[in-house]
Amino acid sequence: MALEIGDVLVGGMDGAADALVLSRPISFWGGIDPASGTVIDPRHPDHRASIAGKVLFLPGTIGSSSASAVLMELVHAGKAPAAIVLHEPDAILLVGLICAREMAWNTPPAFKLNRERHGQFAGHRVSFDSGGRITSP
Repeated sequence: MALEIGDVLVGGMDGAADALVLSRPISFWGGIDPASGTVIDPRHPDHRASIAGKVLFLPGTIGSSSASAVLMELVHAGKAPAAIVLHEPDAILLVGLICAREMAWNTPPAFKLNRERHGQFAGHRVSFDSGGRITSP
């Protein structure tokens, strides 16, 4: 059983979902379809994977000040990840979650966990809680 304690970046509800561990950083602006939650960057190794409803493990993000807007659109459309696990905090991306929460939308939590720990969750169902516990069988 894998158990990690991540830093809580944006709080949210406890939950569980299948993990999607991205193999490379991604730009939300132009990399993720905000209407479907699908990876649309044809150069990304995880092209065509869906982040919707998954525990999304991000090894990094590729900057764009529009990332927060894309994440807000995903939340509003019901296509956001169930939770987001970042290697490093991305203030721009997290603003999207904070704004969505202020709009009273169902907002996923975000955690910080060293990217070297992400791979152990690949292919597993992952549980997460408000204390930052991230577990899989």
